[in-house]
Amino acid sequence: MEHIRMLFQFVGGLGMFLYGMNVMADGLQKSAGGRMKNLMGALMKHRLMAVLVGAGVTAIIQSSSATTVMVVGFVNAGIISLYQAVGVIMGANIGTTITAWIVSMSEWGSFLKPESFAPLLIGIGAFVLLFAKREGKKDVGSILIGFGVLFVGLGFMSDAIKPYRDAPVFAQAFRVLGGNPVLGILTGMVVTAIIQSSSASVGILQTLAANGVVTWNSAVYITLGQNIGTCVTALLSSVGANRTARRAAAIHLLFNVTGAALFGTLMFLVFHLYGALGGRAITSVEISVFHTIFNVTNTLLLYPFAGWLVRMSGILVKGEDEEEKTEELPHLDSRILETPSFALQNAVQEIVHMGELSMHHAETAFEALRTGSQKRVDKAFKIEETINEYETIIAEYLAKISMTSLTDRQRQLVANLMYTVSDVERMSDHCDNIAELAQEAIRGNMQFSMEAQKGVSEMSGLVLDSMRAAVLARQQEKMAYVRQVAQLEEEIDDLEEELRTGHVERLARQQCSAAKGVIYLEVLSNLERITDHAYNIAGYVAEEQGA
Repeated sequence: MEHIRMLFQFVGGLGMFLYGMNVMADGLQKSAGGRMKNLMGALMKHRLMAVLVGAGVTAIIQSSSATTVMVVGFVNAGIISLYQAVGVIMGANIGTTITAWIVSMSEWGSFLKPESFAPLLIGIGAFVLLFAKREGKKDVGSILIGFGVLFVGLGFMSDAIKPYRDAPVFAQAFRVLGGNPVLGILTGMVVTAIIQSSSASVGILQTLAANGVVTWNSAVYITLGQNIGTCVTALLSSVGANRTARRAAAIHLLFNVTGAALFGTLMFLVFHLYGALGGRAITSVEISVFHTIFNVTNTLLLYPFAGWLVRMSGILVKGEDEEEKTEELPHLDSRILETPSFALQNAVQEIVHMGELSMHHAETAFEALRTGSQKRVDKAFKIEETINEYETIIAEYLAKISMTSLTDRQRQLVANLMYTVSDVERMSDHCDNIAELAQEAIRGNMQFSMEAQKGVSEMSGLVLDSMRAAVLARQQEKMAYVRQVAQLEEEIDDLEEELRTGHVERLARQQCSAAKGVIYLEVLSNLERITDHAYNIAGYVAEEQGA
C-alpha cells in the first residue's frame, strides 16, 4: 500500500506541475497582451530577430512544442517563410531552457525551496485573483498561483522519490542508459513524445536528479533525446498541412537531430576519456546548465546553415514550394489557437484580405456598369461566392478564438472582428447588387446619360477610397484612416443627394427614361450603403482606440 501511495503522490505531483505550468503560461500570455503582436512584426524583419522572437514567445508560453506548432501553422497560412521559420525554431529551443532553470531553483538556496515560498505565492495569488478588479492584476495573480502550484507539484514528486533513491533499480537503470548513448537518447525521445512536452520531461529528470539518482552520462543522453522527442508534436500538427508547412516541421526535426548527433558524439568521447565524470551524480542545476549550453551552442553552430536546413527539408518533403494567393480561401490554421494573441492577429490579416477582395469586387462591378461587359459581371458574381465562403470560415475561426483564454480587450476585439466580417460581406452584397443592375442594363441595351455616368464615376471613386481607408484602419489601427472614412461618408451622402436631385431635373426635362432611372437610383443607393458599412468598420477601430 505504501508503494501505491507513493505512486499516487508522484502522479499527483506531476499533474500539479503540468497544471501549474499551464496556469502560469496562460497568465504570462495574457499579461503580454498586444506585445505578442509586436513580436510578430519583429519576426518579419530578420532571421536573427526571428531567433529572439522564438526564444521570447517560448519563454512566455513555456512550451517549445506549442511555439513550433504555431510556426507550422504560420507557414501553412503563408504568414512567414521557411527561412523565418528556421529562426523561430532555433529560438524556441533556447526559450524552453527557462523552464529547466525554474525547476532547478530549489537547489539555489534553502529559501528558494518550493516548501519555503510556494504556499505564500499561492496565497498572495489567490487574494489578488479574488479581490483585484483590474484585469492586469488578476493576470499577475494567475501567474503567482501557477508558479506556486508548479513548485508544490515538484515537491510532491521529490518526496515520492526520496524513499527509493537508494534502490538498486535506479542505479542500474541509469547505469545502463549512461553506458548506451542510443538507448539513453531513445528513452528521452519516447518519454517526451508520450507526454508531448520537453519542459515536463526535463522537469521529471531534474526531480530525479535532485534526489541524487541520475548520473551525468545518462542525463546528457536523455536530455538530447528529449530535444528530439519534442519534434513529435510539430510533426503530428503538420499532418494535413501544405507541403511548405510539413517542411517547417522537418526543419525542426533536422535541427534537433543534428544537434543531438554532434553533442552526443562529443559527450561520448568526453565520458570515454573521463570515466569518473560520466558515473558521477548530476544535480538539477547542472542539467539546466547543460540544457542551456546545448541549445545555445546548437543555435550558434547551425544559424549560418539555415539555407542548408531549408534545402534538406526540401529533400525530405518532395515537391515544389506552394505559393498561396490572397484570392484563395483564408488560411486560418487551428494550430495557431495555441496562442490566442497570434490567432487574433492571423484573423485580422485574413479579414484585411477579405476587405481587399471586396474592394476588387467593387472595382469589377463598377467596371461592369461602366463598360457594359458581361464578362466583368460574371467575374463579380464569382468574387461574391468567394467572399461568402470567407465569411463562414472566418466567423467559425473567431468563434473558436472566443472559447480560448482572452483578456477583456481581446474579447472586445473578437466581437468587433465578427461585426467587421459581417460588414465586409454586406459591402460585397451591395457590389453584387450593382453587378446585377449592370447585367440588367446590358440586357435592356440601356446606357446612362453623360451627366449620370460622370456622377456615378465620381461617387464610385469616393466609395473605393472609403473602403480602402476602412481596410487600412482595421489593418493599422490608425485614427487618421478612421477620420478619413468619416469625412468621405459625409461627402458621399451629400453627393448622393446632389445626384438624385440632378436625376429628378433630367426626368422633368424628359432627358432620361423611367427604366434607366430606376437602375440609376438603385446604383446610387447601393454605393451609399457600401460607405455606411465602411463607416461601421472604422467605428469599431475607433471604439478599440477609446475614441
